Amino acid sequence: MTLTFLPKTPPIKNYSDHSSESLERLHDIASNLPKLLLTNKVQPTINSLSKDDLSVNDLFVEGRAKNIRLAMVHLSFIAHAYVWGGSKPESSLPEVLAKPWNKVAQTLGRPPILSYASYCLDNWFKINEDEKISLENVGLITNFLGGVDEDWFVTIHVCIEHAASEAVTAAIELSKMTVENSEDDILGHLKSITKSLQEVNRIFSRTPEKCDPYIYYHRVRPFIFGSKDNPDLKEGLIYEGEFDNKPQFYRGETGAQSAIMPLLDGALGVHHTNDNLRHYLNEMRDYMPPDHRKMIEDAESSSQTTKLIKDSKVLSDEYDNCLEEIRAFRAQHLEFAGTYINKQSQIKSTFGRGGSTVTGTGGTPFMQYLKKHRDETESQKIKSD
Repeated sequence: MTLTFLPKTPPIKNYSDHSSESLERLHDIASNLPKLLLTNKVQPTINSLSKDDLSVNDLFVEGRAKNIRLAMVHLSFIAHAYVWGGSKPESSLPEVLAKPWNKVAQTLGRPPILSYASYCLDNWFKINEDEKISLENVGLITNFLGGVDEDWFVTIHVCIEHAASEAVTAAIELSKMTVENSEDDILGHLKSITKSLQEVNRIFSRTPEKCDPYIYYHRVRPFIFGSKDNPDLKEGLIYEGEFDNKPQFYRGETGAQSAIMPLLDGALGVHHTNDNLRHYLNEMRDYMPPDHRKMIEDAESSSQTTKLIKDSKVLSDEYDNCLEEIRAFRAQHLEFAGTYINKQSQIKSTFGRGGSTVTGTGGTPFMQYLKKHRDETESQKIKSD
């Protein structure tokens, strides 16, 4: 069975078997975010609501997990539009948003912040249900401003997750291999990882086709920041009626919250030095779905890959092929960070903020972070020893 970090079936676009007024209102606001942001109506719309007008209580019955994930998507987008959609960031979320958002977040085992799971994994649909997932057949359920650039940036990641499914499956199986397994078994899994990541890198390289760096920096990126290590929200974000009204500090959405690379690192025995950036990488797991977290931890704790391959040239060569694809992915990410963020930070815009020029949306010095993990991947190839 092929495993993937995407949902086993495509996410739903509407609340199934529900027609409560509060859920209809939640759906309508989320669906109209581009127009509300365009007309500066997000904050007035939310501020006009009573505290239970976006209640999600009807979702908390058995068998409605998909509905809860959709609510997490909707609430995350609306809350981020509320915080980041005005002329300056809002430092407090009204109870009408804070209460249901924290409730669904706790149920899903994640913080109440827009994370990769809601931005990407649970936020897509197939244009033609009879066709496979591809860049020619995937759209977004919920947007901020909408448009080709925003959709393309996220659907690239959806298709990367899909393309990585064979690598994910092989990595999990590889992490279970012992000296009792044959060289052919181990080699087969390594080859599957290499082949899958070649497709991942091909998809990733298509990012510039429909996502312009200026549009990304000034009109996509500003909405996905968090409150932790963010100079624009130094005092954190207050969730009214939650957390004893004490400010909370959460990381913003970032691809580092995808489980693909941490799982591959764990299964292949790729280690990153223990410094502040390594701590950040581990912290990103708190924003992943709990089952994704566990898959990474299981792979890390059980993998014997580096021991199993060390005395075989065939296995060592294919192991290096795997690491080369991971290195190439990280190198491409570094190149895009330079093009889409560093260069764009020098261009003034009358619209919004691209955010800090030295930290990523997750609050990390991203160029240093990306260079570090690219170089550490390269250094752990067998031929580098």
